[in-house]
Amino acid sequence: MIALLAGKLLRRRPPYLWLDVQGVGYELELPLSSFYQLPPDGTALCLFTHLAIREDAHLLYGFLSEAERDMFRLLIRVNGIGGKVALACLSGLSAERLGQAVAEGNVAMLTGIPGIGAKTAQRLVVELRDKMGGLAQALSSIPPGGDPRQEAVAALLTLGYKSAQASQAVAGLADGLGVEDLIRQALQSLSRA
Repeated sequence: MIALLAGKLLRRRPPYLWLDVQGVGYELELPLSSFYQLPPDGTALCLFTHLAIREDAHLLYGFLSEAERDMFRLLIRVNGIGGKVALACLSGLSAERLGQAVAEGNVAMLTGIPGIGAKTAQRLVVELRDKMGGLAQALSSIPPGGDPRQEAVAALLTLGYKSAQASQAVAGLADGLGVEDLIRQALQSLSRA
């Protein structure tokens, strides 16, 4: 999978942009909210990515932050939500605000997003309430280079564990471990439970 691309911004035509990575031009689709934050054409740019392979296409989605990409990945796991609708969700609300809206069951806010009707909003709340609420809280509380335990909990939430499970698994581990060791040991603990 392509996790990250760093290169020069060649051209943008919302919702697409072209990124030159050492002579190879990649076309990425971004949430519209990200277009407001892009540097000028010709500038260096680094994007987190998600590659979707379908029978008829290979689609590359780009995100300015890991939180956006993680939220996108949670959204596309919901039945009936594809890449276009997930991008619409992230175009309408920030990753943190979207997570809060789902965690609070705020169907009215979710239906304000173009392409999200009442049934889809209710499905988002039902299927993602625990995951998104915990993920949004964890992501908003992690400063760059922050607490390894909080980063490990956030990683477990993106893997689909509930907030309480992830917090308990990490809390029971020894002090002084790095993020990777915390995640590995927490996953071992959760697999035995």
